[in-house]
Amino acid sequence: MKTNLVTGGCGFIGCNWVDRLLARGERVIAFDDLSRRGAEKNAAWLRARHSAKFELIRADVRDARAVADAARAADAIYHFAAQVAVTTSVTDPRTDFEINALGTFNVLEAARASGRHPIVLFASTNKVYGAMDDVAIVEHATRYAYRDLPNGFSEERPLDFHSPYGVSKGCADQYTRDYFRIYGLPTVVFRQSAIYGYRQFGVEDQGWLAWFIIAAVTGKPIAIYGDGKQVRDMLFIDDLLDAYDAATARIERVAGQVYNIGGGARNTISVWTEFAPMLEKLLGRKIPVTYGDWRPGDQRVCVYDISKAKRELDWEPKIGVAEGVEKLYRWVVENRNLFE
Repeated sequence: MKTNLVTGGCGFIGCNWVDRLLARGERVIAFDDLSRRGAEKNAAWLRARHSAKFELIRADVRDARAVADAARAADAIYHFAAQVAVTTSVTDPRTDFEINALGTFNVLEAARASGRHPIVLFASTNKVYGAMDDVAIVEHATRYAYRDLPNGFSEERPLDFHSPYGVSKGCADQYTRDYFRIYGLPTVVFRQSAIYGYRQFGVEDQGWLAWFIIAAVTGKPIAIYGDGKQVRDMLFIDDLLDAYDAATARIERVAGQVYNIGGGARNTISVWTEFAPMLEKLLGRKIPVTYGDWRPGDQRVCVYDISKAKRELDWEPKIGVAEGVEKLYRWVVENRNLFE
């Protein structure tokens, strides 16, 4: 039986992926230090659903020996463990570097040392493209938009790390790509856009859409940084997992490749001026907010051209923003006790 190692296996993306793999009978080892908000709750959820089939190694990706031990029998490694907040990286860049850059290096070295030639799929980020200040932006009533990129930008866009988080993830991104070229490891990099969905314990500086829903439902204050017209392409968790399945199934053809994985031009929304009416309709009342300054590296628009993934992975999003937001809203309401 194939063995899958999932680092960050009790985080938002990780626990959903672990659940999918276990549900179809695959062996999975989740590797997580359980330090992230919600990780222990996700671990308990996986244990309740899968009992003894759920295997957890409680360890840190900064521990090279622990990673190597966990990877020794792995046929595929899905590397989701990360420090994920730009703001945290600015205040504590050393920890950000050690988790994201060194942690990924540890994963790649563990894969190489295992001698099993495992698949390594790495969750990168749109932040590797930087602030994109050189791209022409136009302002509309409720959103910003690219002037000359109606379908968003592709993987041909030059990397331009902005913020310690962008640098650390960019370093990991390029290491992962190069371990295919230099060592022949079958690696794939997903530069993921804004992902949202079930079991996302969003906080103010990461996972904004989930955080706004959680805060609105539980009566917590909401702060908007910038003017709220910033646009993101949104991808629901189930669609992201489909992309991981697609890449795994086609690894012999797509090894060494980098893909923009997001909602694309058809699944965009501005973070407050367009999202607020949608959320207020679901909630049945107005939502008070405060406004603050723009944050470092915050792009006014981030919309991916996902045509490469459509072409090479035979994949595209199936769940639109309105449907996905309602799914997540219903889940938060039904599981309100998890957030209080």
